[in-house]
Amino acid sequence: MNSVDTTVNPATPPNALRSQGLLRNVTDACTNFVCQLGDLTLFTVQILKWFFRHKMRPGTLVNACFQIGVLSLPVIALTGLFIGMVLAVQSHFQFSQIGMANHMGAVINMTLVRELGPVLAATMLAGRVGSAMAAELGTMRVTEQIDALESMGINPIHHLVVPRVVAALLLIPTLTIMADFMGIFGGFAYSYLALDVDPHLYFQHSRDFVGGWDLLTGLIKSLFFGCTIAIVSCYHGFHCQVGAKGVGRAATAAFVISFVLILGIDLLLGMGLDRLFLPLQSGGNALL
Repeated sequence: MNSVDTTVNPATPPNALRSQGLLRNVTDACTNFVCQLGDLTLFTVQILKWFFRHKMRPGTLVNACFQIGVLSLPVIALTGLFIGMVLAVQSHFQFSQIGMANHMGAVINMTLVRELGPVLAATMLAGRVGSAMAAELGTMRVTEQIDALESMGINPIHHLVVPRVVAALLLIPTLTIMADFMGIFGGFAYSYLALDVDPHLYFQHSRDFVGGWDLLTGLIKSLFFGCTIAIVSCYHGFHCQVGAKGVGRAATAAFVISFVLILGIDLLLGMGLDRLFLPLQSGGNALL
């Protein structure tokens, strides 16, 4: 069989060489993306397998819940408070020009419970908890602690990953509710104390336009966000490269990829839940 000549012809134009190099880089990037997507899928399947087949140790789950939930409450509450106040400032600037300043409550509260509450809670969770999980597991991988667990017959996914995923699923709805509450409180407090908005009309319009489905929409989104953050962060920690630079890259990649996925999932869920809500609303109106 004749071998294929891979040498570059000296007579090849520079533009052709640049095109070949660009094509090779794009091909390598696509190949790496497909490989990482396959590894992430297999990693998720292993998490599900160990979750349904074996019970978790209470100590590991309680520790993960404390790290993810309790320690995240102050930053989530503070972020929600300031976001509500910022929404009040911007909404009043727009609504006062058309004489609808008393309708600010509906806009602020609906924006918080449907979008900003779950997205901001998930973003802060990805920055504070996701990066920490990736760095912690990455350090354990670099220092061969994960290999030591395997040598003792302990599955590292069941012992290290599953409790973190379950804790994120359990506690991110609570953190979302906290962000919603603090945002609503901050928006109302600034509107009433600084902008002289009528509190009765503020909450009346909020009650007319914001319903239980809006709150449920935000909580449904938060479940997907929490699962995504935990799985992506643990995956990058488990596949951390050797050295301190590898741990830093794992933590950075965990936050960046989680944040991008949060925005993408928010878009898809927003379209899907809106299409689901419209038939339900039409059916309810027909029954009435």
